[in-house]
Amino acid sequence: MSDVHVHGTVEPGFESVREVFAEVAANEARDGGAQLAVHHRGRLVVDLWGGDGVDGDSLLGLYSCSKGAMALVTALLVQEGALDLDREVSSWWPEFAAEGKGRITLRQLLAHRSGVIGVEGGLSPEELADDRLIAARLAGQRPYWEPDAGHGYHALAIGALVGEVVLRATGRTVQELYEERIRAPYGIEYHLGLPEELEPRFRTALPMLPTPAEQAFLAENPIAPDSLMAIAFNFHADTPFDMVDYANSREVRERAPLAGGGVGSARGVSRMYAAIAGELDGRPPLLAPETLAEFARVHSKGTDLVTGMENAFALGLVPLALRYPSLSAAAVGHSGAPGSQAFADPATGLAYGYARRRFAFAGGPGAAENVRLVAAVVEAAKAV
Repeated sequence: MSDVHVHGTVEPGFESVREVFAEVAANEARDGGAQLAVHHRGRLVVDLWGGDGVDGDSLLGLYSCSKGAMALVTALLVQEGALDLDREVSSWWPEFAAEGKGRITLRQLLAHRSGVIGVEGGLSPEELADDRLIAARLAGQRPYWEPDAGHGYHALAIGALVGEVVLRATGRTVQELYEERIRAPYGIEYHLGLPEELEPRFRTALPMLPTPAEQAFLAENPIAPDSLMAIAFNFHADTPFDMVDYANSREVRERAPLAGGGVGSARGVSRMYAAIAGELDGRPPLLAPETLAEFARVHSKGTDLVTGMENAFALGLVPLALRYPSLSAAAVGHSGAPGSQAFADPATGLAYGYARRRFAFAGGPGAAENVRLVAAVVEAAKAV
């Protein structure tokens, strides 16, 4: 695909980002389209899209990017004193104390250290669409490792767990608070609960198209049904979790379970993170520096007990300098299963959103093309 097929705008000084995106978009006719948006010091400086099937206003399932929105709401509540990170979850949610979970704290939940990654026998598709139903099942579940003895990605559990704490503490859901405190005031096109009138702009998620080598790798490395990976991603259920069908379900888009039910655009998640990266629309950052620093501080690092990979977690967010060395140590955000990526780097005033429609191979931590895109964005921002 040539540059003529890349649409949108870049501000002076960010032309090199367009060039890199054009190279990435050369594959997007096959892959279903992609969007890239970047804010710098509160201004939208990159707003691009390319490939078939997606334009700048398309709304996509961004999967675990919703965990980032959940973390921002939680950070606001901690900042205001409505939540205490070191308070036991069971103090708000007594049922959670079952099976030896009484001493687990909110901090441990957010840092993926609780061990409550799923339920025996798995969750049904109906349960996976509803945080309250997931939470009710998790309340009676034993942890899969000694709480706080290690960390592992709570892929489909962390949203329901933290969401239930917020609901018990405030009487409001994360989705309601996000809408009232963040999305609506800032005009963010990232929704935890997609309104019916916006459905025509939604573009369905598309399954991965692995190369022969990638297909061979998948065949040679199956996920064992009794593994922590299978339990965390609900692959052990009678109806195993189908990632593509998840975002394509209207019930999921409407209820927006916090594990990954948010819908929006690259422009939307970039703007969401711009609200904490610095001033936006003349307003001070949404989070005080000390709050953001605490939520960005690495709490878990090393071998993930679920994925077996080396990774790190802050509080509900992921520190991103390990994956993208051009970023500062302050950069935090969250990726999504198709390969989407979104973050803020308060040290440089950057906020970044990348969305793609088709699942990328090994795209969960952010599709591979983000490495080149992020490096180009950081270099351009240094020069302006």
